Amino acid sequence: MISHLRGTVAARDAGSVVVDVAGVGYLVHVAPSDSVPARGQEIVLHTSLQVREDSMTLYGATERGSIQLFELLLTASGVGPKLALAYLSTHRPDVLRTAIAAGDLDTLTQVPGVGRKGAERLVLELKDKVGGVGAPLVGVAGAGEVQASDALTEVRDGLLALGYSSAEVQPVLATLVGTGDDVSDLLRRALRTIGTGAA
Repeated sequence: MISHLRGTVAARDAGSVVVDVAGVGYLVHVAPSDSVPARGQEIVLHTSLQVREDSMTLYGATERGSIQLFELLLTASGVGPKLALAYLSTHRPDVLRTAIAAGDLDTLTQVPGVGRKGAERLVLELKDKVGGVGAPLVGVAGAGEVQASDALTEVRDGLLALGYSSAEVQPVLATLVGTGDDVSDLLRRALRTIGTGAA
């Protein structure tokens, strides 16, 4: 799995960028609105590798939150990579998350190819999940807990990506506050807690 690329912009057009990494050019599909630097400049792209029977395609974004939202959109019925990218091309991630959480169909149907029924289905399937992506953690605050907050944010986003709802995730996160900042360890413990229903 290719989760990110760091290299130099070799070429750029409205919907894609070629990233030169140690002499190998990776073609990555991006939203036209993404702030990709000029040719020859260094870039870090957070990526999602989508594998089909006849292709392996990279999609990317300069912000980690955008690619997380992209992957969450893919979990909805009828949403493929091109449509997920269209959502992110039309609206900023925070606008899109808010629209899904609030059931704002007018905003969602501004996306080319999305009708009212498709927007309603997206809201139905993602409303409980999308509110947690990038949102503040309940009960985690204060300057002394910055590292824990960052770690728990990654754990929360990982659990949401696995299909758990915000209602399931938040009580589990509360049990992990102040218990460390190793993301892998926290995620394992969170999965055990959800699996046993201990939260």
